[in-house]
Amino acid sequence: MHFTQSSITGAWVIDPAPHIDVRGRFMRAWCVDEFAAHGISFLPLQANMGLSHRAGTVRGLHYQVAPHQEAKLVRCTKGTVFDVLTDLRRESATYGRWFGTTLSAENGRMLYVPPMCAHGYQTIEDGSEIYYLTSARYAADAVRGVRFDDPTVGIVWPLSPSGVSEQDLRWALLDPGDR
Repeated sequence: MHFTQSSITGAWVIDPAPHIDVRGRFMRAWCVDEFAAHGISFLPLQANMGLSHRAGTVRGLHYQVAPHQEAKLVRCTKGTVFDVLTDLRRESATYGRWFGTTLSAENGRMLYVPPMCAHGYQTIEDGSEIYYLTSARYAADAVRGVRFDDPTVGIVWPLSPSGVSEQDLRWALLDPGDR
């Protein structure tokens, strides 16, 4: 695996190092030793999948608060998504900033999202699916979010956002004075 530090402190883009031959490809999806070698302490406790039928669908931006803070390791298993995170760690030099990258079944890329970074994505192709590992179990009472269209964050989505859930439309905006 090839690890590239993103513009958000502690968030990593991880590209596969596939073995390709006449049968197809084989690549590692996660390795505790490789993550530790890059200073990432990540032990998955839960795996989740999400399928979106239409291109343009936006899901998120979600995170969990203490004591259920979670890191995520996200990959696209079908189609293509634009995966984003927003740093919500007030002590971080990158607080309030966002980062996005394209994940696809073809490129095999993953995004490591540290705890207290809100995560979301937009589908670029119909029928896109993500699979992600989390370092904490889902806890409904700890779930929080940030609006996908928060002007303080200013995420530039590749397509016109659509298919946003009622819950995701109700998340609060960040206070511009906090930046």
